[in-house]
Order: sequence, then C-alpha cells, then structure tokens
Amino acid sequence: VQLQASGGGLVQAGGSLTLSCAASTRTFRYIAWFRQAPGKEREFVAAIRSSGGNTYYADSVKGRFTISRDNAGNTVYLLMNNLRPEDTAVYYCAADPSIILSAIRLSRSYAYWGQGTLVTVSS
Repeated sequence: VQLQASGGGLVQAGGSLTLSCAASTRTFRYIAWFRQAPGKEREFVAAIRSSGGNTYYADSVKGRFTISRDNAGNTVYLLMNNLRPEDTAVYYCAADPSIILSAIRLSRSYAYWGQGTLVTVSS
C-alpha cells in the first residue's frame, strides 16, 4: 500500500494551492491530511470518508480548505484557498482501512502515510 502526496510549493498569502494524494488501493475507510510545522506537533487538517464522501475539517481551515476525491476513489485532493503564513508546514496524507469516525483526527490512528509535501506561504 502506497500513498503519494504532491502539489506543495511556495505561494503568497491569500493565494491557493491544491495538494494531491494518490493511493495504490481504494480499500481505505478514511483518507486524511495532516500537517506539521517546524517545532510543532503534527495536526489534523481534513479527512474524507471513502464511501459516501463525508468530509471533516479542523477549525483553523474550515471555510478555506476543501477535501475531495476523484470518482475512482484513489486520489484525494486538498484545495487550499486564502492561504496564510501560519499554514506553512509539511503536509502529509494518511489513510487507514479500519479507522472509526471518533479517531480520524488522531495521527496515531492511521497506518499508512505519504511522504509529505512542503507548503510555504509568504507574507
């Protein structure tokens, strides 16, 4: 099982980026995005349920970020609008085949992780 994250880069504050996470299988129950800024713990950003497409967001990104998936269910996207300098971090996608809803915001609940993609927002 592999997760391949891509799409990071340098953007000015107020700009937009779209991250992609390509999964080698569609057997995951949830796919999520986490981020980790220098010197900080990894934090939950957003998650999407593979069947049904229910979405969940951290309060800090709600209304600015949108998580979605393609029809095949193998690729998940994170559209990030109105980016702020505090959004600067390495973004990771994560997935798990058996995670339950109450655990989707916990990084330790995910068995599979992508390699991370750096997002830098300049002020």
